[in-house]
Amino acid sequence: MRWTQPLLCIGLATAVMTGCNSQPNTPNQADREEWVDLFNGKDLDDWIIKIAGSPPGENTLNTFRLEDGKIVVSYDQYDELNGRWGHIFYKEPFSHYRIEVEYRFVGEQVAGAPEWAIRNNGIMYHAQSPYEMAIDQGYPACMEVQLLGGNGTDERHTSNLVTPGTHAVYKGELREDHIIESTSKTYHGDQWVTAEVEVHGNDLAIHRVEGEEVIRYSGMQLDDGTLLHEGYIALQAESAPIEFRSVRLLNLKGCMDDSASNYKSYFVANDPDACTY
Repeated sequence: MRWTQPLLCIGLATAVMTGCNSQPNTPNQADREEWVDLFNGKDLDDWIIKIAGSPPGENTLNTFRLEDGKIVVSYDQYDELNGRWGHIFYKEPFSHYRIEVEYRFVGEQVAGAPEWAIRNNGIMYHAQSPYEMAIDQGYPACMEVQLLGGNGTDERHTSNLVTPGTHAVYKGELREDHIIESTSKTYHGDQWVTAEVEVHGNDLAIHRVEGEEVIRYSGMQLDDGTLLHEGYIALQAESAPIEFRSVRLLNLKGCMDDSASNYKSYFVANDPDACTY
């Protein structure tokens, strides 16, 4: 009895060949989110390190490292910061997506760092390539989701918008502020926090913390008005030791033909070349 279904397909031949060899994209399949782990928990092979004062690919003083399945930013080999701001970039750019990270601050800030950088880090997106950065450049031109930890007492929002070399439209107005604060809660101590940013090219960005929206804006652009439609994703090393145990991405750009086998109902940008039938 277990061979009945395959033999039936062979017997019906071309009349039902499509039904035997492929499955329709059912509503459940089309709605099922396909997140991809940008960080595999095993190595940093898909990431490019850029630290001010060093060329791309050079991990100055072992700033970025893999420990216990996490990306760790450590300053235990530094005497002082000396302006060595760092970033670790994923290997390819994206335009429409959701990226989610789980992070926590641990330990003490490195000597010689400014007070504002205490428990301060970020998710950079729509960033320039690390290979385009000048040797001493501290930050890529990009949009930044600022990650902040509390000091145990005061209110300190996380997932703020920061604009190194950029601007954005917030509440209908082009803003040139370097920081626009979110409405998030304050997260004190060494607790794990989940932060997400949803990006629709140049049209929309939404920051979420623990699943709750805390700020949205649009019109992402360079200081000179050049619109930012895509770019690289990076995590910071901004003088505060921090750990990332998860970095995952849901691509929102793909095949939007609902007759294709890889159609997804949540796509917001069409890529006809990606369609498979």
